[in-house]
Amino acid sequence: MKNLLYILLVVMCWSCSGNSGTEKHQGKRNNVVNVKEKITEIEIDDVLIGSIASPAILGNYLIIGNPKTIDELIYIFDKNNFQFITGTAVRGLGPGEIANMGHLETDEANNRFYVSDHGKQVILSYHLDSVLANPDYMPDIKMTMREGIFPAKYQYINDTLCFGLIIEPIGQSDFKQSVGKWNMNTGEIKLMEYSHPKIEKKRISFAVSMENGIYVECYDLHDLMTICDLNGGLLYNIYGPNWTPVEEKNRKRYFGNAIICNNTILAAYSGGEFYTDDRLPTKFMFFDINGDYKKTIETGYKILRFCFDKENNRLILNLDDVDIQFAYLDLTGLID
Repeated sequence: MKNLLYILLVVMCWSCSGNSGTEKHQGKRNNVVNVKEKITEIEIDDVLIGSIASPAILGNYLIIGNPKTIDELIYIFDKNNFQFITGTAVRGLGPGEIANMGHLETDEANNRFYVSDHGKQVILSYHLDSVLANPDYMPDIKMTMREGIFPAKYQYINDTLCFGLIIEPIGQSDFKQSVGKWNMNTGEIKLMEYSHPKIEKKRISFAVSMENGIYVECYDLHDLMTICDLNGGLLYNIYGPNWTPVEEKNRKRYFGNAIICNNTILAAYSGGEFYTDDRLPTKFMFFDINGDYKKTIETGYKILRFCFDKENNRLILNLDDVDIQFAYLDLTGLID
């Protein structure tokens, strides 16, 4: 009897250690809901948009950035009925034109959106009302980017506080990724202090929630999600069933982009071989803000980019599919 009690005590201690403090190990994520029949196509007939496009919501409008088009790089639609309104951002080297389009970011407070031009090393600022009113509108230069270290993507809070995915070149052919705070007025970058000690090659996407006081790192090459406070202090490491700190010879892709909707972390997830068509995610995993797994929704489509339309409670999807390029998914009943 004593031996049995001892064994039970050891097992209980081991189980607690697997999910205690900051470390959470999730052996199963098998609450899967198939939503393919709920994916609704967005039909766009007025303009031709290339395969890789970045959707974003600003007020009543859906903005789609498309860096591979020949002429205009940004298209604006009514977000409610998806009617095309206008295009802007001409490709080129002249004043107000974009040489090499990067990240597209929205600023709700000032009704503006910003576009990184990595050819000219500047960020351009577009006032939405002016773009809609004037077909010949010329953007302002928001700032000149620093050389060497820069945010490839960022989430705008205000002019003195953005959270960015910071790129630091290493040698001639490699780079390091980190989340950092970025001041658009001064260009100052402060990298977050936490980095997982067992990851040598960090490749991530990230999302920030000011309301919940957290940011999330979702790892591309590892089955890992990290949640930190807004000062870079570790809250939780969330390990999936395929977690290993060592990069596999035949790499798999795990997480894609992530967003935080209200109190839910919503992350695209693949699990397919990295150098095959299976690398693109077809599903979303839902977690609460503490990283506890809630459910998986399987869309049945390969997802390139997406954004969240809070007012309509739906995801806008850019898909890699021969039949559907853009679609939306109503989250009613799927998300709290």
